[in-house]
Amino acid sequence: MIETLTTSEAQTLLYQLNELLEQELRWQPKTCGLRLIESSHDNGLRMTARLRDFEVKELLSLTQFFGFSTETFSLAVHLLDRFLSKMKVQPKHLGCVGLSCFYLAVKGTEEEKNVPLATDLIRISQYKFTVCDMMRMEKIVVEKLSWKVKSTTAYHFLQLYHSLVYENLDFERKKNFCFERLEAHLKACHCRLLFSKAKPSVLALSIMALEIQEQKLHELTDAVEGLQKHSKIISRDLLVWKEMVSKCLAEYSSTKCSKPNVQKLKWIVSGRTARQLRHSFYRMEHLPTIPESSF
Repeated sequence: MIETLTTSEAQTLLYQLNELLEQELRWQPKTCGLRLIESSHDNGLRMTARLRDFEVKELLSLTQFFGFSTETFSLAVHLLDRFLSKMKVQPKHLGCVGLSCFYLAVKGTEEEKNVPLATDLIRISQYKFTVCDMMRMEKIVVEKLSWKVKSTTAYHFLQLYHSLVYENLDFERKKNFCFERLEAHLKACHCRLLFSKAKPSVLALSIMALEIQEQKLHELTDAVEGLQKHSKIISRDLLVWKEMVSKCLAEYSSTKCSKPNVQKLKWIVSGRTARQLRHSFYRMEHLPTIPESSF
């Protein structure tokens, strides 16, 4: 089915997919490094999956607060996991590493006018390190990642897979297959270190296949099988990761799972603004009185 697409737009998408498939293994996080993090226990000295997941949720809060794209968030997580899988990062440095990866992703994907100042990013995140600290960490990150900041992520595959099958639905059915839901599912998966061990193409197709199954969009079954075959994804791998995605989404939607706290950031900003206003009023009230004869 995929190989027989004839429209120019579909052919362009297929060409882009082939490029992504060729690139995806080049800049994957090291599996051995991710496993080491998974097996580590909390002792305050070593990186753990819990600490990593907490940091990613903080980055998701920032993404939502600033209104950045899922592409930015996905890239930030990808950079963070690549770095953590290569380097032994102490927990006390995780905040600086995470925010540096996030800032690199923001500068790489968002419009320049929407990129916040580093000082504002640090202030809103309530970290104690300085801009100089973050700039040094940025340099370390890009050097350790061989200056390859523009990476192929699961978001890119998800976007392409969705575009390739979306037109197979009639108008009414398209309402049940919106890309925003797929993005939300991807964000939830990014908050678990486990999914960083999956190839981006496999994770993306697992998310989409699960959504198609749950929405009962049976007319897309052949299209998914075509994408699976074209992407050379083993059926067992797709099934296993689809089940993991389903379990993750069920847990993420439960009340027991901690969610990104965007409201906390709003309180931080509004509290800071209020303090600044109070400080300004205080200064105005205590300005020395200038005699009229001075004019």
